[in-house]
Amino acid sequence: MDNRTIFRVMDKETTDTLHPDERKAVYLLPRSVVWKQGKVSHEEVLLTEREPQISLAAHEPFVMDSSDGPASLLLDFGYEIHGGIRILAWQDSTGRGAKVRVRFGESVMEAMSEPGGEGNATNDHARRDIHTEIGMMSMNRIGETGFRFVRLDLEEKDVQLSLKSVAGVLVYKDVPYRGSFSCSDPLLNRIWDVGAYTVHLNMQEYIWDGIKRDRLVWVGDMHPETLTIRTVFGADASVAGSLDFIRKETPLPGWMNGMASYTMWYAVIVYDWFLYTGDRAWLKNQEAYLEGISRQLTDCIGADGKDTVTEGRFLDWPSSDKPEAVDAGVQALHRLAADRLHKLFLILGKQELAERCERDVERLGCFPVASGGSKQAAALLVLAGLREAGEMNREILSVGGAQGMSTFMGYYILTARGMAGDYEGCLSCIRDYWGGMLKLGATTFWEDFDINWMEAAAPIDRLPAAGETDVHGTYGAYCYKGYRHSLCHGWASGVTPWLTENILGVRIVKPGCRVLEIKPHLGDLSWAKGTFPTPMGIVRISHKKRKDGSVETKIKAPAGVTVLSGT
Repeated sequence: MDNRTIFRVMDKETTDTLHPDERKAVYLLPRSVVWKQGKVSHEEVLLTEREPQISLAAHEPFVMDSSDGPASLLLDFGYEIHGGIRILAWQDSTGRGAKVRVRFGESVMEAMSEPGGEGNATNDHARRDIHTEIGMMSMNRIGETGFRFVRLDLEEKDVQLSLKSVAGVLVYKDVPYRGSFSCSDPLLNRIWDVGAYTVHLNMQEYIWDGIKRDRLVWVGDMHPETLTIRTVFGADASVAGSLDFIRKETPLPGWMNGMASYTMWYAVIVYDWFLYTGDRAWLKNQEAYLEGISRQLTDCIGADGKDTVTEGRFLDWPSSDKPEAVDAGVQALHRLAADRLHKLFLILGKQELAERCERDVERLGCFPVASGGSKQAAALLVLAGLREAGEMNREILSVGGAQGMSTFMGYYILTARGMAGDYEGCLSCIRDYWGGMLKLGATTFWEDFDINWMEAAAPIDRLPAAGETDVHGTYGAYCYKGYRHSLCHGWASGVTPWLTENILGVRIVKPGCRVLEIKPHLGDLSWAKGTFPTPMGIVRISHKKRKDGSVETKIKAPAGVTVLSGT
């Protein structure tokens, strides 16, 4: 250990076990006071910048006083963040610390909620409803969760508490945004950015599903997340670290996260990540595990070509009560995984394994499947080569626009529609679906969303008026009913890579991005431009629609990257 650091006073036994946290923390002010009750005064000082140090004497404090009844305040920090708050307190009248209840919420109504009940507010995975004591001349951080809103309540009568500040603490991984996207539609630009921000918040030491819940490495969720990460940040170490973690946590013959379908997603992710990075040493480290799961998956194909996995037949939440859709989706996903394993074993020089997986692809293609009317299943059937894109788009995918969409499966639905050439339909769907969340006050994308929820719904950043619906507390299903529903879920970010891949038209042709194809599809847009990070540097792309409908494209690529024009 370098003796010039703070650790110079520690012995080697201690320093050998240190685990550095590479994340950063920044403080941010509340943007507004949403609601208050009782004797609270000078709350406006909480919205102004003040020195982040407590002092002996109080100067213009914010005061909560429960002498005449409850004293409470609800703050809005303007954006969903991961972290907690830091309270600087001058005085409390008890002399032993004022008892304060702190409630974090991803929506106004979650922060106003009581545990359990119809709203289903919980403290699962990260405590968001905390009872604490705040003493005189103190500076304390409280909480670590996903939130935008914070409610403070004095919990005892006849108490006065004087505060200097209540700051949000944003804990995040400090990595640059190397990818970018902008076009002639500001709403699409905002959607691309919010998708990137949603995943960025979930890029902590590992890649999580959600920053409030579950704060776990769910490998299926990671596929759209890793596509977003490579599109926005490039080859971030959190991807390989999370894949290594879940592999070590799942000794064979176990299924990742207890689900066969998520083990299938693992094979797809490994292929896509290698295609992006070209890191053969990393791929070699996955070889033994890939061989093991390939044998397990081969054993789960019936004589008629039907996928026969019995454990963890999960497609996504909205399709969970549709057995025909689940069967079709898992059949397609199994075929996708077999195809990716075939390609990986060819790269690894494992010819016999590659041939077995190729036979699996053929066998899985022999069993007749129907989508059950599900957009999720229909999309995966198209991507797996089991149904034709134009047919599925006409019959299912385009029907009803954003009706029947899914945040997790959104990327795959859009991709299948793009394969049918329906780019204008895709852009309309994006504006309605992801734009619908923004209309409801979202600053990150949600675990689930149905555009029917928008009817008479109050935005999440204010209290509902009479006749309005509390969209957070009212909806949700399965494990995410009511306020347990995560409003910052990485799997909802797939719209971000989709815009880069389809509007900018970026497709990786050879591992390591050494060959890219650029084939734009502007749809109803007049122009689009952006950047795409590769291991060799950043590719700069711009497209402009001419009067005759043709597209003028300009590309600047770094040395080592060959660009094929698809225009």
